Amino acid sequence: MPQAYALNKFDDATSAQIETALESSDVVFFERCPIELPTEADCDFLRSELPDQAKLKNISYHPESDSVPGFDASPEITSRVTDILRDHRSRVGEFLTRQLPNLAPGWTLGTSSFRGIEEGGRGLHPRASSEIVHIDAGAYGATNGNRILRFFVNLHPDRDRVWGTKGSFRSLFEAHAAFPDAARGNGERITVKKGVLDHCFSGFVGGLSKVYPLAKVVDSSPYDRAMRRIHNYMKESLEFRGDQSGYREIRFPPLSSWMVFTDGISHSVVSGQYALTTTVLVPLENCRLPEHAPFNILAAASEARV
Repeated sequence: MPQAYALNKFDDATSAQIETALESSDVVFFERCPIELPTEADCDFLRSELPDQAKLKNISYHPESDSVPGFDASPEITSRVTDILRDHRSRVGEFLTRQLPNLAPGWTLGTSSFRGIEEGGRGLHPRASSEIVHIDAGAYGATNGNRILRFFVNLHPDRDRVWGTKGSFRSLFEAHAAFPDAARGNGERITVKKGVLDHCFSGFVGGLSKVYPLAKVVDSSPYDRAMRRIHNYMKESLEFRGDQSGYREIRFPPLSSWMVFTDGISHSVVSGQYALTTTVLVPLENCRLPEHAPFNILAAASEARV
């Protein structure tokens, strides 16, 4: 079985083993969540109250504004949700900082989200659907090539959360000519580095975010746009969606947790309800296996004019 498809148990692993596994596009799995979860009362609240309160796929706590934007509920419910997600984010951050000391310097601990809606059978537009195999792109504004690390918890008390995967970004990019074509867009070559206009736009967004903190999510870069085009191709191409080569499913039991570079391995949510997700942007220069990073894969393809 290719390494990128592995589901590795790391309850007792060293930090170096975990970091290497993550960068190798493995799914790092914990049979029981290694951090303290919200209280049982708070878990019951999330499961019973929020699916009826929210139409959003994600209810996300944003640290920049110390709020849960777009969540329309009473002040009491909003305050409780904010407290739960803020506290969970803090505990995840402390755990990851201890476990991933080489990846941690300078990283950005981003949003913490609750996903309360059943993922399977929603019938959404392809670009909005988590049921279709894809890679993550442009998380939390512009990544500029930094890695997207996500820590997940299956908060359902008695049902598995089921993922599908077709393997790593690297293996798919090498196997499918349509991937570099999608990354290229309408240009003659793949572009990953910022030009003058991108730097000016990012500077403008940076200044605006000092007044409106959530403005940072509109930032972009050539790399992030290339990854978004690949993401959209994977979701919209009937040819790619119909190709089941290497496809397998992974089951995450109740109250288990897992973490993965979601820009580095393809994934979908086949089924599942009630999950917590925390996002971290890891500086590319912290990585010990930079050849697996999508930024460097695209940069190499650009230089080779693939």
